[in-house]
Amino acid sequence: MNDDKLKIARQFIEAIPHSRALGMQLDLMEPGIAEISMPYDEKLIGDPRTGVIHGGAVSALLDTCGGAAVVTHPAAPAGTATIDLRIDYMRPATPGQRIKARAECYHVTRSVAFVRATAMDEDADRPVATATGTFTVERLEGAAK
Repeated sequence: MNDDKLKIARQFIEAIPHSRALGMQLDLMEPGIAEISMPYDEKLIGDPRTGVIHGGAVSALLDTCGGAAVVTHPAAPAGTATIDLRIDYMRPATPGQRIKARAECYHVTRSVAFVRATAMDEDADRPVATATGTFTVERLEGAAK
């Protein structure tokens, strides 16, 4: 991946206040692939009785990771926004554990990018959630279509 694409992808993550507020950290970027993790934080608990992280925080992690995968794709846009995101929650994340999402942008058309993503905690025997999504393709002025 060239340095400009890498810079754009990093800026994509760092520019989103919501991602910073959730403590998201970019762990890996390759062409069309991103990994982002989020620490366990008591402020994100959805069920005080069990200490399980709210599904909305997991959703935000998968969404952000999907967008990062889009902007790192070789046929990638300059920017992107979520069109649709379907999330299947498989199990509650284990309280106290970091959650890591991995997303792959597997197809890009002139106007839409397609992504698959998985969120795992440190008990990585099975996913916390999976997602499929579509994202806009915003090209740089004058870029080939």
